[in-house]
Amino acid sequence: MLARPFRYPVRWLAFLSGGVPAVLVFPGPSLSYLAWFALVPGLVLFTRAGTTKEALARGWWFGAGYLIAILQWMTPEIGPGVVLIGAVFGCMWAPFSIAVNQLLRPPSSARRTLAALIVVPSCWLVPEWIRSYQGLGGPWGLYGASQWQHPAVLALAAIGGTWLVSVALLLANTGLLLVLGAFRPALLTGTPPTAAATPATPAPAAGPAAGPAAGPAPGPVAGRIATGALGVAAFVAAAGSGPLAFALTAPFPAVRSVTIALVQPGNVQNPTQRVNASEALTAEFNASGRLAAERPNLVVWGESSVADDLTFDHSMLRQIEQLSVEDHAEILASQDSTVPGPSPTPSGGSDSTTAGGQEKVAVLVSPSGIQGRYVKTRLVPFGEYIPFRNQLGWLTDISHAAPSNMIPGTGAHTLTVTTTPNGKPLTIGVLICFESAFPDMSRVETDQGAQVIVYQSSTSTFQGTWGPDQHASLSALRAAETGRPVVQAALTGDTVAFDARGRELAWLGQNSSGVVTVRLDLPAAADRTFYDEAGDYVMWTGVAVTALAALVLFMRRRGILGNTTGVVRGATAEYDEDTGQPVRSK
Repeated sequence: MLARPFRYPVRWLAFLSGGVPAVLVFPGPSLSYLAWFALVPGLVLFTRAGTTKEALARGWWFGAGYLIAILQWMTPEIGPGVVLIGAVFGCMWAPFSIAVNQLLRPPSSARRTLAALIVVPSCWLVPEWIRSYQGLGGPWGLYGASQWQHPAVLALAAIGGTWLVSVALLLANTGLLLVLGAFRPALLTGTPPTAAATPATPAPAAGPAAGPAAGPAPGPVAGRIATGALGVAAFVAAAGSGPLAFALTAPFPAVRSVTIALVQPGNVQNPTQRVNASEALTAEFNASGRLAAERPNLVVWGESSVADDLTFDHSMLRQIEQLSVEDHAEILASQDSTVPGPSPTPSGGSDSTTAGGQEKVAVLVSPSGIQGRYVKTRLVPFGEYIPFRNQLGWLTDISHAAPSNMIPGTGAHTLTVTTTPNGKPLTIGVLICFESAFPDMSRVETDQGAQVIVYQSSTSTFQGTWGPDQHASLSALRAAETGRPVVQAALTGDTVAFDARGRELAWLGQNSSGVVTVRLDLPAAADRTFYDEAGDYVMWTGVAVTALAALVLFMRRRGILGNTTGVVRGATAEYDEDTGQPVRSK
């Protein structure tokens, strides 16, 4: 499908129609309002495809452009691997492009038009679902994540997760295409409107890059007006659903408040100096420090903030314990631990109980020592391990991909802060860096009673790119989904905090250093959003709708539905209004 691109230059337009929106709507530009209509050019290209095969090819190119654009910040780490990912996995958008071509190309029946409003957004969820698998990069760049700056829109995430925000955006784009097709049908077919071709003299087939030789008749004015009105209604419903949900749902009542300090030492490469910088910033909260009045309940350091394993480095542990005593607050540090044992296999198949290697660990330290640990479970593809290392290990020769696979933990779990002013324990959900991309992990910790979600991050490898900004924006989504405040402490930025509805409270950007202190209102441990309770029902519904639509298309093509046989025994030929296939008249 990607071969001979210059023979079909329109496929390069499909590539751009996927890549340009992905560049614009996510951080850094964060022109999130464009997401409500930025996909329309790509949808037009899909409807103009003269054959299903060409629609599939354009969807593949569209997906390649989208993936390469959202992952371009990884180029310093995996080099040409970014292009390889786009070229291979762009095919996941093929069901989406075929659905647009089959359901939205004029002339479209009322049945097809109504089906498009359900099927097209559902088909978009398929690549988002597939990419959510950790080995394929995780749910990075979900289209709904572009709305992280808009708490009113994120109210949908509390109902159906980021998936539901994506559905709203796709419904809006589909509605605009209906309006366009109602009043400018030739734009969606690539040819001027003509009288409808008779079945006995069908229009000649065209090449992959062009549509049919003759365009569709405009159709009754009343029908076109109805289609346009339906498109407008779909857009209004999609755009208004988030603000309506925000207005009708109140946040969980706060049962307590806590103060959390987030430490960002800045771009310090030397491990010892990095620890010293974190300690110096933390010491500002003691009785004689300039931040003594802040009185945090918890101090959070970034990922890999401690150079050594505190289990064995007792001197470093005592220093952090002393800081905890002076600040009257527990400290959540992070270390790269060494697990004794034989080295992991090249494929990364050995587990942490039998194999040696490195693991990322969050360590909660109180005045009396280590209170709890959490081992990072979802590792960064290519950065901390290489998926299918036996096949893709060659990437280490041409990029900075992980030379060996780190060891994952056994799953998300909470930690408990016991050193609080009122003596009431505080349950926190602790996750590390890349894990903020996975909504299921924050939901698990909410189910375990976490009242606040805490992320530790280190993205210095991608300093100066859009990667850290995109990563930090995910905290807003996790906050809205779980109804919990979310904070992130990063070594070199971005350090951020969001309240329980996804509203930004603090943002300390890249190339900065310092401490961010936030006062958070916490819900009761038992409070749950609808998304917490129901899970990924939107995503699974989308997958089921896509599968059903594919089955219907297959059965129509095979003649199982509609009795597709053509003309027999002198009967008058008729054409199915949904597929255009000849059917036997009764």
